[in-house]
Amino acid sequence: MVKNEAKITIVKKETKKETKKEVEELKPGQKYPTPTPGFADRVFYETLLRQRPGSEMAQEWCVSYGVLPDDEAIKLYDKVMKRKKIKTGGSPSKSEVAAAKNTKKRKTNNIHDDVAVDVGMQVGGEEGIGT
Repeated sequence: MVKNEAKITIVKKETKKETKKEVEELKPGQKYPTPTPGFADRVFYETLLRQRPGSEMAQEWCVSYGVLPDDEAIKLYDKVMKRKKIKTGGSPSKSEVAAAKNTKKRKTNNIHDDVAVDVGMQVGGEEGIGT
């Protein structure tokens, strides 16, 4: 018997995968990558900003995702930062401290009566499930 032995050679080709990192310049206040124009959130917030320019929610989203042109982004970023500093900056005012002190927890008395209530749901000896 003659055996035919086939030699199998495995050739591994190593290809260099060139990883090109696309460096995208971030706009002022941008925290996240800019979504594509058809992205539903982008369409919603851009439309909201167009219809209601004073919308804080739309302003913050558009700045965070960098969907606005540079000049608009700079103006809106300044506006958002000014608003955030007002909300989070400084110590509370005297009226806020006084309001917090005047808030008292009222103790509620929970009085339970020990009166038994008969609701007519008593089962007799011969009454049972399935009979």
